[in-house]
Amino acid sequence: MKILIRLLCLFLSVITCSSCIKPDTRSFSFAPPDGKTLLLIGQDKDTIDRYVKSTGHNPVGLMVYTSVQEARGLWDAADYGSGVMHAQAIIDDYPGAAIQIGLYMVDALQEILEGKFDSNLDKIAAWIKKSNRPIYMRIGYEFDLPQNKYDPVLYKKAYRYIVDRWRLQNVKASYVWHSYGHLNLEKPMMDWYPGDDYVDWFGISFFSAFNDGDVKWMVNRAREHNKPMMLAEASPFGTGIQKGEVSWNLWFKGFFETIDRYNIAAVCYINSNWDIMPMWNGQGWGDSRIEANSVVKEKWLKEIKRERFIRSNKDLFKILNY
Repeated sequence: MKILIRLLCLFLSVITCSSCIKPDTRSFSFAPPDGKTLLLIGQDKDTIDRYVKSTGHNPVGLMVYTSVQEARGLWDAADYGSGVMHAQAIIDDYPGAAIQIGLYMVDALQEILEGKFDSNLDKIAAWIKKSNRPIYMRIGYEFDLPQNKYDPVLYKKAYRYIVDRWRLQNVKASYVWHSYGHLNLEKPMMDWYPGDDYVDWFGISFFSAFNDGDVKWMVNRAREHNKPMMLAEASPFGTGIQKGEVSWNLWFKGFFETIDRYNIAAVCYINSNWDIMPMWNGQGWGDSRIEANSVVKEKWLKEIKRERFIRSNKDLFKILNY
């Protein structure tokens, strides 16, 4: 009888402990050492493969996208008109790379808070844990882009809801708060800020080389909150690469000067031919493929060989404190 009681007590203690697992609330920035910059390339599998093959450059990180509504593009392949997203295939081919993920949640904020996408959030969480690498997650990227119509109050609640849920599952990820890159005079940008406990990086889009004021403003906010700064999406909108030296001077020169001037810790370059993609065709984006112009390619490879840019190596994850 005593043995049965002891076994029952042991069983109950196991059940109790398993239901009381404490969430991991630590902050994971995966930031490089001060004065160093991570260069990530995106944003679809074919584009990434062509870039690596054509330039011989093996990036330290790569970019993909998924959504709370469908959670596709991680475990499986998905193409919504901007190239094939397939994070699992990417890490299979580039096992030493960190991954930056753009999490789409337009028109879904209230449903997130109602728990309607919990299963998708859990599916994303499971992939992050299985990937076993630094993950930079841009929750509701470009939160202040007018077309996204993110209500600041609902956005903050949804952002925190996602982070809290993933922390309960002990997901080890770095969370990026990403602005589209223009000061919104109707609503102060910080109205969307979820709080220091929920943000690991400040991020901004860099599509124009003439938005230094916006970048400077965001950099100053990042410093005030003691967060590293990321150019979370960068591509020479309207400038492209076709004109070689002219294209370089119009956009790329300012891009690298911005990195140096503000000590940017990570940059994510979208190396796409936007005009052939159904989602972006006719919108004036142009061709941003480094390998498509010999002058741009030569200058690009020279720039990224500087000591500022961390090279892909076997100790990368250790360097990023993963």
